[in-house]
Amino acid sequence: MKTVNRCPQCRHELDEGPIMYRCAHCCRAVYAADLENEFVPAEPVAA
Repeated sequence: MKTVNRCPQCRHELDEGPIMYRCAHCCRAVYAADLENEFVPAEPVAA
């Protein structure tokens, strides 16, 4: 199963770059190494 990487800023799907991903919606560039650091969950997690 393939995971879909989402833009940390606008939550749209990122392109398929192996090192640097780009968001076509907000024109943001995100390095693959930064995806985990900048990740914001789509839905809040109950505590």
